[in-house]
Amino acid sequence: QAASTLYEVATDAEYLREAFEDAQGLEVLGDESEYGLTITTVNGLVADFNVDSAYWSIMVNGEYGQYGADSQVVADGDAFQLIYTVYTE
Repeated sequence: QAASTLYEVATDAEYLREAFEDAQGLEVLGDESEYGLTITTVNGLVADFNVDSAYWSIMVNGEYGQYGADSQVVADGDAFQLIYTVYTE
């Protein structure tokens, strides 16, 4: 059974990564790359693609996100989800 936690965030952030920082109780960690933050850990839960083909996907208003946390624009009323995902062929 998947656990889910809802965070309602009032933020002036332009990008999603900044909004994560404004969400009380939400901890998002990752690795920096030329493409920005690659999310590896959310609230202590690690997704390691090299271990079990798992990664954190970003959903934007119910659709699969096309951008990373550093380039995903935040607008009033947007709903974002971080989903622990296991890649299967």
